[in-house]
Amino acid sequence: MTDTPTEPEDSKLTATKRKWAAEGRFLTGRISRPDTDRLPPGQHLVKNWPVLDLGQQPQISEMQWRLDVRGAVEQAITLDWKSFLALPQTTVISDIHCVTTWSRYDNGWQGVMVRDLLDLVHPTAEADAVMLTSFDGYTTNLLLSDFAAEDAILATHWEGQPISREHGGPMRLVVPHLYFWKSAKWLTRIEFTRQDRPGFWEKNGYHMRGDPWQEQRYSDD
Repeated sequence: MTDTPTEPEDSKLTATKRKWAAEGRFLTGRISRPDTDRLPPGQHLVKNWPVLDLGQQPQISEMQWRLDVRGAVEQAITLDWKSFLALPQTTVISDIHCVTTWSRYDNGWQGVMVRDLLDLVHPTAEADAVMLTSFDGYTTNLLLSDFAAEDAILATHWEGQPISREHGGPMRLVVPHLYFWKSAKWLTRIEFTRQDRPGFWEKNGYHMRGDPWQEQRYSDD
């Protein structure tokens, strides 16, 4: 895909969450560790999977779907749906933690591990971060070290079923150790960059990294 998706327009949700950032809503001031505390501070458990988006849920057919990988890599690639599914498929189980304070344990994912994608494109020594872009224009940034986490997955299935449109299907990123806004839905572009730069929510008062155990909900600026 060569056209640049348009960044989402401001909305009531954006204004509300920007207000939460300014107020420090939900912050407890506690710090915990993932090796000793399964539930990060300020979170509560849910059994369902809440739906959060920017007001758009793009309908993406398998014929239309593309994943464009570019930037500071030795081998830029564009994958269609068939070639993406031909990559090694893996199943993992992980928890997810949303910045709006809900967490859900033991989610079963199937898809392509991020590390298998990295083996295809070979980030250069200068690569430090990635910028993720979705079909709806949403963007979010990750340090390369977070993107390359052992359990990070480009997921096509959840609990044995294809991921639904409302949850980011046909493919979304899942980075379990960060707040879930970093796990872009409807992912269509991965750009490897030499410098970390803010995406959509990061420009609207949210933390550049988003570690739930450090309660990195909002920007320090």
